Amino acid sequence: MRYSKEHKLETHARIVQKASVRLREKGAHGVGVADLMKEAGLTHGGFYAHFASREQLLIEAFAYAMDRSTERWRKLAADTPREQRLALIVENYLSATHRDDPGRGCAVPALGAEIARESSKTRKVFAAKLDEMIDAIASEYVEASPKAARKQAMATLATMMGTLLLARIAGTGELSDTILQAGREAVLGRAEATKAPAKPAGTGRGVGKSADRSAAKAAGATKSKSRLAAQD
Repeated sequence: MRYSKEHKLETHARIVQKASVRLREKGAHGVGVADLMKEAGLTHGGFYAHFASREQLLIEAFAYAMDRSTERWRKLAADTPREQRLALIVENYLSATHRDDPGRGCAVPALGAEIARESSKTRKVFAAKLDEMIDAIASEYVEASPKAARKQAMATLATMMGTLLLARIAGTGELSDTILQAGREAVLGRAEATKAPAKPAGTGRGVGKSADRSAAKAAGATKSKSRLAAQD
């Protein structure tokens, strides 16, 4: 049976989507091509009708997952007052829901260490998508110059992604929850510090209180929107 071009494109997209979930759950080398094709409802023999190699599937699946993260952040920003945007993104990202569902979350903490060992072609695609993530977060630092905003976004992403990775390593108990909270406070406290003028030493007003205020705003917005970090 011959299928239309549209059907083939839809099937290709379904394979990539399913693969992106399984790879984030089990790792780049934790699942085989046969399993990925079965997950998409296809036979192993049909793989090469859609992909030239396993590497091509990995690249497309990684790119899909990272695009979903960036799109999600931009959608949250578009639907949220400017002063709450970064806090809402951070609260959604550093949440127990995101921690407990790696298959539908950010690809970087799920696959970053493995990507570093992949081919230069794969790393190049991954780096380009990471650069887009940086730009998406940098756009929230409106009071900084473009160069300073990108540097701040890099630090923000490094903190968020590292925090999520450590929280997953710690499991789902009190230690893990505390790690998530510490990461939220670190990111939001640093963001508040860049907005406010420097205060003289000894005033007794640290960035921790500012971070708490930002986190409280984001928590309220998160409850009203109920958009947690599952991304597909």
